[in-house]
Amino acid sequence: MAAAPFVALLAAATCAAAAVAPQQANPTVIVAVGAAGEEEFGNQFGQWAANWSKAAREAGAKFIGIGPGTSASTNDLALLKSAIESEPVDGPAELWLVLLGHGTFDSKDAKFNLTGPDLAATDLAAWLKPVKRPVAVINASSASAPFMSKLAAPGRVVITATRSGNEVNFARFGRHLGEAMLDAQADLDKDGQTSLLEAFLLASSRTAEFYKSEGRLATEHALLDDNGDGLGTPGDWFRGVRAVKKASDGAALDGLRAHQFHLVRSAKERQMPPALRMKRDALELQVAKLRESRQGAGDEDYFKQLEAVLLELARLYEKQ
Repeated sequence: MAAAPFVALLAAATCAAAAVAPQQANPTVIVAVGAAGEEEFGNQFGQWAANWSKAAREAGAKFIGIGPGTSASTNDLALLKSAIESEPVDGPAELWLVLLGHGTFDSKDAKFNLTGPDLAATDLAAWLKPVKRPVAVINASSASAPFMSKLAAPGRVVITATRSGNEVNFARFGRHLGEAMLDAQADLDKDGQTSLLEAFLLASSRTAEFYKSEGRLATEHALLDDNGDGLGTPGDWFRGVRAVKKASDGAALDGLRAHQFHLVRSAKERQMPPALRMKRDALELQVAKLRESRQGAGDEDYFKQLEAVLLELARLYEKQ
């Protein structure tokens, strides 16, 4: 059964958190594997989960696996709710929530299929509402797009495998995303670490290539939202790590915050205290947003604002 590699890596991933320097705030990675329906799918979901377990181990992260083979429970919904509610609601450490399996969608709500009762997007949004720490939610299931509008929030990254609830076929994006988290080829800016944005872009590209090489009509189109508007941006709107296409309605594009989420950090990045990193990330977002909004603004005012933020960034790096 596919759960075997998933379960085997669970203990190692959990123990590895102790190896992280005391000054570091350990992220938490919760991976929920849904009801397979067929053994073939279960084998694949189990291997995808094992990739996340391996990434968590390399990151020194706390890893929580939920799904076939991880417990004797027949109600994984209750286990998932408990895992989320047991986590600190604030602090610098990221909370990563990964859903691997099948999904459904109707006029009332979108759902992720679990062993026992299914997970509704509305319920997950309520569970995460008190959480103020950095959060990334990755729903790699079919029909997952409606989760985005329910879960979007400022500072939160939400990724779905589909762009609509009507894309109901088996989604392969989850495989490629888990692999990309550990793939040096995903590191587009060559800073020695793979951001969630970079993994999303590589996974989106490999998913599209699968359908092209097989001569099939693509039945999934992944989206990423990290500006809180719940609309999402597809991978083919990016060149490198920057979105270059504009939405027809002028909606803001995504990618800035997702590029600051790194599960497996570089050696240099691990030396930065978490509080300092949070401040650095906030300042870098200010710089990026200033540059995006420069059109139509006077140069003098723009450079004055930019200089103030850059000086603060410089003072921050002096503290390292």
